[in-house]
Amino acid sequence: MPTFMALITYGDREVRDAARPAHREYLQSLLDAGKLHESGPFTDDSGAAIVYVAADEAEARGLLEADPYSQAGALAEARLVEWNILFRGTP
Repeated sequence: MPTFMALITYGDREVRDAARPAHREYLQSLLDAGKLHESGPFTDDSGAAIVYVAADEAEARGLLEADPYSQAGALAEARLVEWNILFRGTP
């Protein structure tokens, strides 16, 4: 199944902090459903990467738009790209 990476830049910190618990619950539900490959914030706390497993770009975009961060307006920018994973290691 295709993978899509959302590269996001955070917006208003207070809005983000208020939406964070719901955002994390949402990501956990995607992980449990096999729709989330991995995710996490950048070390400088300016944004994050979220890797979705989705049938197509429309589904991946829907997953991003349904995220509580998107719904709350906590994102300044979000770029979604299909990602072709060629090599995968173990952490």
